[in-house]
Amino acid sequence: MSRKRLAGALVLALATTTLGSSAHAAEEGASLLQRAWPHEGVFGAFDRAAAQRGFQVYREICAGCHGLQYMAFRNLLDLGFEEDEVRALASEYSVTDGPDEEGEMFERPAKLSDPWPSPYPNDNAARAANGGALPPELSLITKARFDGSNYLYSLLVCYEEPPADAEGPEGTYYNAFFPGHWIAMPQPLDDDYVEYTDGTQASLEQTASDVSTFLTWIAEPTLETRKRTGLKVVLFLIVLTALLYATKRKIWADVH
Repeated sequence: MSRKRLAGALVLALATTTLGSSAHAAEEGASLLQRAWPHEGVFGAFDRAAAQRGFQVYREICAGCHGLQYMAFRNLLDLGFEEDEVRALASEYSVTDGPDEEGEMFERPAKLSDPWPSPYPNDNAARAANGGALPPELSLITKARFDGSNYLYSLLVCYEEPPADAEGPEGTYYNAFFPGHWIAMPQPLDDDYVEYTDGTQASLEQTASDVSTFLTWIAEPTLETRKRTGLKVVLFLIVLTALLYATKRKIWADVH
């Protein structure tokens, strides 16, 4: 392939990717409700109190159908929970282990190192319990959707009565922000569905915001570390550039 044809192909590929990304964003994100999340921006950090409340929402409302296979109990320590508290929480769940000395599998209380237990033994069991629909695994849900935090928040707060001329498949519910509008999951949240241990008023908007914060943290637990590292690298490069420039001026000062 000639250089001219190769350059043209690269330009076309770049343009196609850019246009495709823009169209994707317009299609899935244009109408999303937008919130100012504390974890956004260069200096953003997770609201630990909100994420802890979000874990409570997940545990009490969502965990019956949706798994978190990439979260271990010990990860909750990074969210600010005390170790004794997390150990006690883990002990409430049983996990399958083994084989033992006789070659048999056995049940034991979960430990800090164990992943969060799945609500179903396999996908077929999950579909059978949900009318054929497979509840998505939530560990990476905010990474799997465009503008994930806002997408999840919008989805949770915007269940509505369908328009008079709209009729969806049997067993589905109308949601303004779900692609195609018809979703198999009934409205999971509403005012006062949970009672927060810190006394926060558990409105629909508050619980949706909190669980969205928690699931964003699960998907990006090292977000704050990456931001701090990035800032240090930028500062280092600025200082290095200044030193190199000063060195260059010194070396070439006597050259006319």
